[in-house]
Formats: sequence, structure tokens, C-alpha cells
Amino acid sequence: GLERAEAALHRVRAEVTGTVRVAVFQTAILAIMPPALRRLRADYPALRVEVVQYEPGAALRETWARGFDLVVAEQYPGHSAVHFPGLDRQPLARDSITLGIPPLGSGDVRFDRVRQLSDAAELPWVMEPIGAATRHWAEQACRTAGFEPDIRFETADLQAHLRVVESGNAVALLPGLVHVGASARLRLLALPGDPQRTIFTAARVSRRSHPALAAVREALAAEAAELRFA
Repeated sequence: GLERAEAALHRVRAEVTGTVRVAVFQTAILAIMPPALRRLRADYPALRVEVVQYEPGAALRETWARGFDLVVAEQYPGHSAVHFPGLDRQPLARDSITLGIPPLGSGDVRFDRVRQLSDAAELPWVMEPIGAATRHWAEQACRTAGFEPDIRFETADLQAHLRVVESGNAVALLPGLVHVGASARLRLLALPGDPQRTIFTAARVSRRSHPALAAVREALAAEAAELRFA
């Protein structure tokens, strides 16, 4: 009730003001947030936006518990993020998941022969730690292709995934957003059925009409619409 009353009070003001605290996962904080913040700074100079990098599942819970005002979250095919009562979701973008392969001639000749996912059965892999939805999805994709991946490297940092692949040490399943703004130093192989990750924002229903929150969501949506995914 207090949040609805605060939103109503701010709607009668001519200027968008206040503080919006946003939780964002890694690739979104690198690709979407910087231009969105630039847009907000130009359009709403009195608005304060605070951004914290946070794991999507935990961020949804914290937003529901009023730790954040807005979360930018993700979910992989067949792995829906937890739904909390009182949170609304708005789609932001979708990006394709592809197989990242080292550049030709970068090391082990077996990398050069990969033409489909099953060709990577005997190769080293880099994946996120056990428990992450991305890890579970990637393992299932490999098992569906008929093999158990040889996971040599584990890290939640997708930028590290890129470096490990680019340096000729492993292959990885990578979402398109991770390539935005980066120079292409690896090969990308499309997967059957073009699996896509969903990126969305979520906020408490009681706060979604607040002008400051609406402004942040609009800026994020505008920047996401202009992205060119790999």
C-alpha cells in the first residue's frame, strides 16, 4: 500500500525523480545497462539509478523481498526462473545459444573438425558451476547429442568462457548477448532448433506504476531493441 501511494505521489510531479535499485546479471550489465544508463542520464537528470550485479534467481527473490526495485533476469529453454507472487515480468530480449569453437589453427586440430555439437564429444569444455541453470541446460544439450561433456573448466564468468575458447583451450555453449560489443575471435556454430535464452525484467506489482521505475524499464527496452545479437 505504501509503494502504491508513493507511486501515485510521484505521478503528479512534472520531473522524474527518486532512486531505482536494479539487480542485473553479468552479460546484461555489460551489454544493456551502460547505454540505458546514458539514455536515462540525458532524459532524467534528477533520477538516481543504482546497479548491482546479482545472480538472476537470487535477484528475483530479493526484488520480491524489496531488496531491489527491478531485476534484469534470464531463463534458458525449458528452465523457467522461479515465479514469486506479486512480481510482474516484462520480456526484454531473446538471444540464440550457439556453440563457441576456437579459431581455426589455434591449437588442437580436433577443434577445426567440429561441424555439429556431437563432434565436440571428445573435446574439453568450459561451463558454469554445478547448480546454475545454464550448466544444467548445457549438460542436457550435450547428453541429447549423445555424449557426456568433458568439463575441464568451471566459472560463472562468461567473459572467462570467451577467453578460454578464444585461446584454443575449450568449447562452450554461449548466449548471443555475451558477444555484443566484443570482437569476434572465435567461431560460432548454430544448434539444431535455434535454442534461445529469454531476458526479462521483473518488478513488484505495487511499484510498477512508479514513474522512475517505468523510465528505467523503458530505457532498458529501447536499448535491448537496438542490440544485434550473435
